[in-house]
Amino acid sequence: MGFQFRFIKHITDVDAGRWDRLSQQGGPFITHAFLHALETSGSVGPDTGWTPHHLVIEKDNNLVAAMPGYLKSDSYGEYVFDHAWANAYFQHGRDYYPKWISAVPFTPVTGPRILFDTDCDREALESALLDGLDSLQEAGVSSLHVLFPHAKPDMLSQAGYLSRYSVQFQWHNYEYQSYDDFLAALTSRKRKDMRKAYSQLPQQGVTISRLTGNAITDDDKAFFYHCYMQTYLKRSGHTGYLTHAFFSEIFDTLRDNILLVMARKDDQRVASALFFYDESGLYGRYWGSIEDIDGLHFLCCYLEGIHFAIEKSLPLFNPGTQGEHKILRGFEPVFCRSFHKLFAHEFHLAVADYLHRETPAVTGYFNQARDVLPFNANFQSRLKATSLDTTAFTIDNNKSN
Repeated sequence: MGFQFRFIKHITDVDAGRWDRLSQQGGPFITHAFLHALETSGSVGPDTGWTPHHLVIEKDNNLVAAMPGYLKSDSYGEYVFDHAWANAYFQHGRDYYPKWISAVPFTPVTGPRILFDTDCDREALESALLDGLDSLQEAGVSSLHVLFPHAKPDMLSQAGYLSRYSVQFQWHNYEYQSYDDFLAALTSRKRKDMRKAYSQLPQQGVTISRLTGNAITDDDKAFFYHCYMQTYLKRSGHTGYLTHAFFSEIFDTLRDNILLVMARKDDQRVASALFFYDESGLYGRYWGSIEDIDGLHFLCCYLEGIHFAIEKSLPLFNPGTQGEHKILRGFEPVFCRSFHKLFAHEFHLAVADYLHRETPAVTGYFNQARDVLPFNANFQSRLKATSLDTTAFTIDNNKSN
């Protein structure tokens, strides 16, 4: 069919319009502008453990398919944890790094990872993509990983990639017309708790505002970045993966996709939270504060996001990874999937066995989380039914045996 694959070291090697034509409706994190900001700001690069290595497929010099990708020299910032696999390689005198992953750095949000031109022959494009990925073995790459893909990429399962599941928590918009509609879906106790959280703020002199677009001032941006750095310093002793230049760029190029929640006490900024959004949903990413105020994190990062999603009629709100505390605020468990291929056959089989044993624990955790959702009995029937077919999972992973 005349398809050619190649790997590019900079997203700027691809025309922004052509890339975004393939990634449309895929969410803000897979856009050319977001990936460009990561690279030009130095947030990714050889010194960060994330070396851009994007796979592109072309026909007649036109971009027809792509996968955002990186050569990794460690496993940080991925949120699909494979440190045990790396240790196994080390113990057997083998190199696990570099590995290649298709993911959005530091962003564990489900979205498209395999971008296609829908006017082209899908089967032929898939074949070209798989050939491109397999060629990485000759470059000394130990393994291939596709993290948080939006839908099940059958091409990967059929090609023998292993499936791995994890659980996140996500709020769904069941066509709520107002915040009160959402509260009405909760049990009376949880509804009372939600209202109480807001009633305490004025007594502490705290106000919260939601800012978008040109309403976000340079002072707001500077304060947010200060909060971002302080949060990372408290948690891990460094100032964060993302640079000041990254945030400066996205506040410009993605201004219409950013929500900044700002909290003030006695008219002085005390906390902020950054979200991205488009028609696909709302995505909470970063939070920080300079003063500990009881309940403020919950309000800024969760309730304000729910308010915004309802006002904008957004279908979902993903507040970020981890956190069982989100369940009692109406965030439902959802399954995330990743795909893995290890070129060393014996290690591939060992990981397949590990994942086969890991899945029942993930399934049990998911079911326990669903059992404690705070919705009232009348609303339970409207909840999205989500289940994990463990039989299919087992069959998928046993194809590599």
